[in-house]
Amino acid sequence: MNGWILAAVVVLAAGVGATVWGVVTGPLRRRAAAQNLSTALACPALLLLAQGYARPAYVDLALVLAVLGPVGTLVFARLLADELADDPPQARGPTFTAAVLGAVVVVAVSVATGPGRALVKLLVVGALLVGGNLVASRALAGGMQEGRRG
Repeated sequence: MNGWILAAVVVLAAGVGATVWGVVTGPLRRRAAAQNLSTALACPALLLLAQGYARPAYVDLALVLAVLGPVGTLVFARLLADELADDPPQARGPTFTAAVLGAVVVVAVSVATGPGRALVKLLVVGALLVGGNLVASRALAGGMQEGRRG
């Protein structure tokens, strides 16, 4: 077991384990925020595993997850808008922490990968991961409701 795999195990055990617990239990606002954070934590774990096992295909999985995870959260935010409007999720701290973790993992794996096409793919995954989850978190908190009122 190398350092990349150990880091992935720590991210999966601590982060994704906590978000699975949040999805299974608690009020709707905590479940919705935990669902969004699970994507933001599973994607960096896939990037770490890709580097640890030297499997570039795992980066493709991370790319798909970085695209579809926030989209799924936006669908939930739209479908559950009335219920979430009464008690919106407040997950700024965990969302910021997950965004920083994603950015740190992308930078570390990019440095280890070196220049080339793989670096461009990693940077795209990082931008989608951080940007998508910040937008999805804002939508869950009710920040996108101004567009529906107009």
